[in-house]
Amino acid sequence: MNSALSSRNILSQVRDIFFSETCQYILKRSLQAILTLFLASILCFAIIQLSPGNFLDTLKQNPKITPQRIEELTQQFGLSDKKDFPTLVGQYVRWLTRSMRGDLGLSMLYFQPVTVLIGQRIRATLELAIASIILTWAIAIPLGIIGAVNQNKFIDKFLRVLSYTAQGFPSFVTALSLLIVAQICSPLLPVGGRTSINHQELSAIGQLFDILWHMILPTIALTITGFAGLQRITRGELLDVLRQDYIQTARAKGLSENRVIYVHALRNAINPLVTLLGFEFASLLSGAFIAEFFFNWPGLGKLILAAVTAKDLYLVMGSLMIGAIMLIIGNLFADLLLKFVDPRIRLADLK
Repeated sequence: MNSALSSRNILSQVRDIFFSETCQYILKRSLQAILTLFLASILCFAIIQLSPGNFLDTLKQNPKITPQRIEELTQQFGLSDKKDFPTLVGQYVRWLTRSMRGDLGLSMLYFQPVTVLIGQRIRATLELAIASIILTWAIAIPLGIIGAVNQNKFIDKFLRVLSYTAQGFPSFVTALSLLIVAQICSPLLPVGGRTSINHQELSAIGQLFDILWHMILPTIALTITGFAGLQRITRGELLDVLRQDYIQTARAKGLSENRVIYVHALRNAINPLVTLLGFEFASLLSGAFIAEFFFNWPGLGKLILAAVTAKDLYLVMGSLMIGAIMLIIGNLFADLLLKFVDPRIRLADLK
């Protein structure tokens, strides 16, 4: 009797979870993501094929590589004449069929599976992206609040000039400046790389701090170019909320200024910022290239550049699909976080 009752309770809980708004929304977005990835893959494949030449064009200029070897590589990688439309369609269908099984093909440049190459680099890129987002928000939100609270005062004008300067500063100049600082402060700051030479000899905690130590400069480089826009958006949104009638009512009731700002105003002003989080997460995949290049960070940015330069079809396709997946995951996370921050929002109303 008790066992049957317990089983019914478990089934009821599982059913409630499955039919909950959040679970239904995740399921709906997952189905939409499949269609989005399919259309994105077609667009990426078409753009790559529209570009002149292919991976073998450079090899054909090498006198040491025989025509027989070129033909073998053509057959191995399934390359064909870009004017032969039916063959191109067949090449895409073969790639799509393999990718549905988790096989993104073989890299022509590295002669390794694309999934292996991306798997080796994506961790480093995610480390940099997450650290940059955390630092960017930790700087931009407080500065935006300070600017809004002190509108048109000296501190507000100073912060606005700072944000304009930071956003207008070229990324490569920022990276070069930080490299100069690292050389001046050496050995306090690492010049480049993700780990030290003796990384494997360190303990687990030592390896963690070694990676964090090497992340300092590239994270700062990404943050300097990223916090300025978020700071201005925070200031603008908070100013709009502070002008609302309910804020004036809260002040008239005798609530402290800190409670009015951080409990009532900021809670409503932060919603647009949460929405931007998904796009910001995905944009770091391409935006991190400058930092990865100058600081020799082994991430996806350098891998994608090498693939595009060499016209490595399957590696470019795999990298672009990873970027699309990051965008979808980032937007889904932003929507769920928006629901958590503001329970009044219904996920079904989000587009």
